[in-house]
Amino acid sequence: MSEKKKRVLTLRRLAFVGLALVVAYPLISLMFRLPDNSRRPESHTIANGDDTTLGRALAPESQAHPGQSGIVLLANGRDAFVARALLARQAERSIDLQYYMYHQDTVGSLLNYELLKAADRGVRVRMLIDDIYGNQGADTRRALDAHPSIEVRMWNPFVRGRSRNLQYVFRLKDINYRMHAKTFTVDNQAAILGGRNIGDEYFDADPGLAFTDLDALTVGAAVAEVSAEFDEYWNSEYAYPVSTLEAAGTAADLDHLRGEGKAFLAEHSTSVYVDALDHSDLAQALRQHTVAFRWSEARIIHDSSEKKAHDADWQEELLISQLAPTIQNAQREAIIVSPYFVPGERATAALCKLSRNGVRVRILTNSLVSNDVAAVHAGYAKYRKPLLRCGVELYELNENLRDTEEKTFFWLPGLSKSSLHAKTMAFDRETMFVGSFNFDARSLHINNEIGILFKDPRIAAEAAESFDRRIEQAAFRVVLETDDHGRETMRWLGKSDGRDITFDSEPYAGWGLKLAVDVLKLLPIESQL
Repeated sequence: MSEKKKRVLTLRRLAFVGLALVVAYPLISLMFRLPDNSRRPESHTIANGDDTTLGRALAPESQAHPGQSGIVLLANGRDAFVARALLARQAERSIDLQYYMYHQDTVGSLLNYELLKAADRGVRVRMLIDDIYGNQGADTRRALDAHPSIEVRMWNPFVRGRSRNLQYVFRLKDINYRMHAKTFTVDNQAAILGGRNIGDEYFDADPGLAFTDLDALTVGAAVAEVSAEFDEYWNSEYAYPVSTLEAAGTAADLDHLRGEGKAFLAEHSTSVYVDALDHSDLAQALRQHTVAFRWSEARIIHDSSEKKAHDADWQEELLISQLAPTIQNAQREAIIVSPYFVPGERATAALCKLSRNGVRVRILTNSLVSNDVAAVHAGYAKYRKPLLRCGVELYELNENLRDTEEKTFFWLPGLSKSSLHAKTMAFDRETMFVGSFNFDARSLHINNEIGILFKDPRIAAEAAESFDRRIEQAAFRVVLETDDHGRETMRWLGKSDGRDITFDSEPYAGWGLKLAVDVLKLLPIESQL
């Protein structure tokens, strides 16, 4: 057979396969139809949280600061766990929580047990979990849902009993949108929100991996805003009761989980996390209601639960639309900490405009080696030179810190053993943002995000001063040098064992990783990063 005939035959076969897929697509799509969710029961935040022990304890300070919110930053992973667990122990009426990831490891299991004990006291527990990893821990979720006081819902779920990989092909537009928000609210009186998922690596409980993260514990006016956001998501058509998706859990499943919880707690009774619940400073302050909250003007900003139904041009209720005025109105300084930083052309132009107007713009993100998603680094790398040219200062986490440095920032401890995961910003040493929002296209236009924006010169100034003191020890500064012929070269300036060091390419990255990033740069994937 001639070469020409072979080509024709190949084209015919490809055309046949393409036609077959077009014809079969509607039939295949029927295989991935979600169950009817129209009968999901509606519920709302409790209205009587003020009449609880926690509400009464917080009342004097709340009344002394009308319209304001009390805030404490939770930078230490152990404190972040203690705050959630102790608040669960103090709950009398309700616990509402939503998370992108909820692992069934040490932290997840200990928290499950606290939720079970609260439910046994009659506390209503609502758990809203994104379904991105819904194939993990399904038995535990069904058992929790079997409790009469606990309801579990999955956000934007995959179809059960069908290949997840095939759903990425045939349902990509639907399942691409994820609920990345993270909140934990007790008795409508205290809420925790920020960057942490529920998992050992987010609370310093994994010896091999830790994500440096940041949460804010808030009381006062902002809590009602968190609760309103939760209700909006909980009652959304995208929130599926787990019993609608899977076989319902039974009383036997619940008893088994309760027994496992007791055994797990006994096995870990000497762990630092269980010990911290009894003896840490924060635990004592939470029990005695003496937490030193800083009171200030604050508001919760978040994406609409309907973000999935709108295209990228729909702007009104995007979190970034609510945050943008604060960024654009910075007068002297903007510090942005984002583990996944892919600003895109519009944000790059906005940051450059700030810099040209005399605002000192500094950005801390992961280096190639510390980043756990190489594709994100590929997306970020193309914006380094434009940002550097207009005077923006770029810093990338020094992976070698795991061996050379201890706690580096008061607001971001643990950098010595971590990948950066905190999402926070500070402006003019007066205003701060803490939340789940990454400065990338996915957080901007795809995922659902939340955060707290507050004005507290003391906290913001302390954060900025800490950045000033420690950034050179914590990260490489990326600089752009131009020779006499106009050729530009990027260099990474850092420190190791107290000595200045310079890299001419991505620090500590092997050639294979660098090659992978170079290939990823060629792919049209930025909108998904």
